Amino acid sequence: MDRERLRGEVKELLVSGLRLDVRPADIVDGAPIFGDGLGLDSIDALELVVLVEERFRLSIPDEEVGKRAFASVDALVEFILQERGE
Repeated sequence: MDRERLRGEVKELLVSGLRLDVRPADIVDGAPIFGDGLGLDSIDALELVVLVEERFRLSIPDEEVGKRAFASVDALVEFILQERGE
């Protein structure tokens, strides 16, 4: 899958799946998803894990993997591509 298209899909998933009050285009690729970035909390994290696992058909097996994968949109895109072997 094209990296830019996947980045757009990830941003759309964040906005629609978590009902964020932000446009996907306004999400900075390298900014943190949690804390100061989009201001997401631990409940959002659980929802996001489920959304990503279902949408992209992959597994986030533990907290350490999740921390790396959800560091930013860029990190999540790289994680998805790596898990898919792309």
